[in-house]
Amino acid sequence: MQIMQCIYTTWAPPLSKLTSTKSKLSTGNIQTQIHINTDDVVGVDDDSVGEKFRLPCNVKSITSASNPFVKHCLKLRQSSSYRHSHGSVLVVGTTPIREIYKFDRSLQERTVRIDCLLLLDKAEVPEGLDDIYNFTLRISSMVMKKLSGLQSIESIEAIALMKIPASFFNINVNQNYADCRSWFPSPHRILVLDGIQDPGNLGTLLRSAMAFKWGGVFLLPGCCDPFNEKALRASRGACFQLPIVSGSWCHLEALKDEFHMKLLGGHPESNEEARQVSRLSQGLVESLADVPLCLVLGSEGHGLSEESERLCELVSIQMEGGFESLNVSVAGGIFLYMLQPKKQKINHPK
Repeated sequence: MQIMQCIYTTWAPPLSKLTSTKSKLSTGNIQTQIHINTDDVVGVDDDSVGEKFRLPCNVKSITSASNPFVKHCLKLRQSSSYRHSHGSVLVVGTTPIREIYKFDRSLQERTVRIDCLLLLDKAEVPEGLDDIYNFTLRISSMVMKKLSGLQSIESIEAIALMKIPASFFNINVNQNYADCRSWFPSPHRILVLDGIQDPGNLGTLLRSAMAFKWGGVFLLPGCCDPFNEKALRASRGACFQLPIVSGSWCHLEALKDEFHMKLLGGHPESNEEARQVSRLSQGLVESLADVPLCLVLGSEGHGLSEESERLCELVSIQMEGGFESLNVSVAGGIFLYMLQPKKQKINHPK
């Protein structure tokens, strides 16, 4: 099976305001011009993003890969700036869609919106998604292959067009960071990623943070887009379930100061006497159990940035056999597991 190609590029937040990313093209409140075309498709012109795309209205199925709506969805999958300007993401595969939808239904306040569910022509609605009342569109196998980016679509039953969740924040470098209390509902354990450009590693770390009940993820400059197609596959939709903030070091320092957080940086063992590197141990873990913590992980190729090394207490994972380092997603999984929030004790009535 040929895996879809992914571009490893640095992602810069395109928004200029501190805000949760919300679509400017909500179908329930479209502020732009709408007109009916001869092909029974609603065209939407949006001057705010300088783009034009078409949303299906009366159409129940699409068989052509050259359809304007298909081109729009394809661009959502391939372009980070296009995704964020439209506030929409293409999620490929039944498993991540089902996990995202199941998580959203468990919340008192919904944060995820599915605008359109794309199903292969004549295929049954996947179990767990049969109560989605949003628009469902049937597509041909050629369109499914085009949108998924995969040569084989045997395992692909559905694709969903979703709004980027309200739990995702872009913070401009010049934006006031006084509102950092709103970023993470539970800031006791926050994963900080420093220049993680590989979307597979980033997605795996997001999923591990979700699995071990961390309170959220902070993305420093140089990280790839968490809604990148490969990151989405690796995270299996965790980017829709975790609070994620993309900002700069000044914003992270504001968060640290506000909640009196300790900064730990994952680092290879070092023999240099100039800087002490502690070993991850049960004793260290127990000493930090009640301490609000930011765990900072750098890229596998470059490690922590100079700023991270300067501000963090460095911690390493002891290894045998002369190995110097682990893949960042593997090392991160160990750190996240060992440093996960301690379980709350339940006092049962006697």
